[in-house]
Amino acid sequence: MVRGGRVEVLEGSWQPKRVVVVRFDSAEAARSWWDDPGYSELKAMRQRSTTTNMILVEEIPNA
Repeated sequence: MVRGGRVEVLEGSWQPKRVVVVRFDSAEAARSWWDDPGYSELKAMRQRSTTTNMILVEEIPNA
């Protein structure tokens, strides 16, 4: 997991205040974490208290 400092948008209209990147071994592992019943209560709490944009980006091997 990495959390960036200052964010500078070079193109487009997205104006994030903070960017956090969480790396998983696979897209399936990320979806498993997202759908895990043990995370559902924390997810609901986070969704009530913040505005979040969450995306899943697959890594390009050997890039």
